[in-house]
Amino acid sequence: MHVDLARELKAHLSARLARWSGRVTARDAAGRGWARPALGLAPVGRDQAHLAIRLAAKEDADVLVSGLADAVLEEIDVRVIGAVRSLSSPTPEELRRRTRPLAPGLSVAHPAVTAGTLGGFVRVGGRLAILSNNHVLAAGDAAAVGDPVLQPGPADGGVPTTDRVATLTAFERFTADRANRVDAAVAVVDAELPVEPGRLPGGPLGADPVEVDDVEPDEQVEKVGRTTGYTVGRVSAVEVDGVAVQYDEGLYTFDDQIEIDGVAGPFSAGGDSGSVIWRSADRAPLGLLFAGSETGGRTGGGVTFANPLATVLSVLDLQWVAS
Repeated sequence: MHVDLARELKAHLSARLARWSGRVTARDAAGRGWARPALGLAPVGRDQAHLAIRLAAKEDADVLVSGLADAVLEEIDVRVIGAVRSLSSPTPEELRRRTRPLAPGLSVAHPAVTAGTLGGFVRVGGRLAILSNNHVLAAGDAAAVGDPVLQPGPADGGVPTTDRVATLTAFERFTADRANRVDAAVAVVDAELPVEPGRLPGGPLGADPVEVDDVEPDEQVEKVGRTTGYTVGRVSAVEVDGVAVQYDEGLYTFDDQIEIDGVAGPFSAGGDSGSVIWRSADRAPLGLLFAGSETGGRTGGGVTFANPLATVLSVLDLQWVAS
């Protein structure tokens, strides 16, 4: 219908809602009552629009559209979107607690490590696993496949007797005689442990990681990590070679890395290692955070380095799980 007619229909139904406010009976015995639908316009062409009706539950439309002509009903775009809530970001304090279901951003670590971040979920050999860094899940090459992974990490109170959540399954070992590509490890989630891969600020990430060649400098990116929580940054350099990273066990260099600057202060800090970084524009997963400096960058709070996530998945033969 013409957009002006759609606006008239919207006004008509809004008035109907106003008259019925407070006069609709409860929907169920649990106290969840009728939720007022949201009304808007859904463009379908030049000067054409459908009336958009967004509902918490299908039953909520019954009192709204009853009595409308079939021709009018054909011009209505009805969608059930569930309850609408504010999309708040978890605080660092919340991310360091023992939390079930497992979700990206939480504190995790090998028992011999202090704490790092659960970056996201992948499949390895068809099994659901958590993704983080070698130095978080595999103790910088010191661990063995089959070792436990704890949530929260030991620095946040995690202990093997009660907080085991996964089993170390694979990791890429560091090399000192040539440049490394990734600092990555995976651990298969223990049976029947609940997980929520898409529980991130703003909702789930995209299903397809950004290819290395498509990462552009100055793109806005985001992450949620155990220490600094949710932060926003910008890609300040790509294809960075010769990144020298000091680990407890030695100095290793990395090639083809992504550098990120924080927008309002540091993008990351110690304990954020393992966070998955995504591109703000399309929520496509982009990188696996593994190192950073304490000085430099646009704000002076240091820069962050990440492995391209597409490289991580290729090296360890993983499949990304978005939700």
